[in-house]
Amino acid sequence: MASVVAAYSAGEAVQPLRTVLEVDESRFYGLMPAYIRARSALGTKLLSFFPANAAVGLPTHMATVALLDPVSGQLLAIMDGSYLTEVRTAAVSVVSARYLARPGASRLAILGTGVQARSHLRALAASFDLTAVRVWNPLPGHSDRFVAEMCDLARTNLRAAASAEDAVRDADLVVTVTVSPTPVVDTSWVADGAHVMAIGACRPDQRELDPRLVARSRLFVDSRAAALVEAGDVVIGIREGHFGRDHVAGELGELVLGRVAGRRSPAEVTVFKSLGMAVEDVAAAELAYRCALEAGVGQRLAL
Repeated sequence: MASVVAAYSAGEAVQPLRTVLEVDESRFYGLMPAYIRARSALGTKLLSFFPANAAVGLPTHMATVALLDPVSGQLLAIMDGSYLTEVRTAAVSVVSARYLARPGASRLAILGTGVQARSHLRALAASFDLTAVRVWNPLPGHSDRFVAEMCDLARTNLRAAASAEDAVRDADLVVTVTVSPTPVVDTSWVADGAHVMAIGACRPDQRELDPRLVARSRLFVDSRAAALVEAGDVVIGIREGHFGRDHVAGELGELVLGRVAGRRSPAEVTVFKSLGMAVEDVAAAELAYRCALEAGVGQRLAL
């Protein structure tokens, strides 16, 4: 993912803004195409958000990735995009933390207990020497269930927090993976030197972070063009006058390329606002496709 976001910021990938079709006020269908020249990878992710699915035991977020031959345009593979999204999103967050977190960061707060909360715990536990993990969900029992399911993986002190504030206080690393359309983190809770990875709120009318926290931070995004249109944590903050468009310090890929400076002091708060990019999905799908060919797995279909 580090090489993919770098390729995007270097102009070595073609990726338009995602197309979002509003089925109604709560249901959305999206189309995310991309071509990565460096990897010779071409494809599209089809994704849907249907929140009422939870009541009938279906995922609220679902996705499929179609991978194409970049020479002929022929369909190469169709694969589950939900798992790819789960893994690549957490991997990109880890890239942000490696470049922006303070050395020795070890205390993790996770707000949310869904699929992305699990994938982020897996990825961050594999990448950082975590000494404590606190998780919070406003729904009764969800945090305790998460702790019971994930305690072996965490390999550290994992506990359910009594509140969002309890989770975030003194954390070096903060992950927000909620479906809340309004802020769940207050700037007064966030310690100096913390790195915040904001994953939820992927619509321009939604936000997870206190706008004062975003204004206080050194802000990075995956795509500047997308963030200024789609990320409510950025769009609403600008509209309300908390900061301007130039508050975006850079793209994560620019940071990987060394084109912009990252953390400037141990006390600085950094924020990575993740929307997720089609180049990440296509790169992950291309990797899965190559591994499947090498392993001789998958099904050949005649369409």
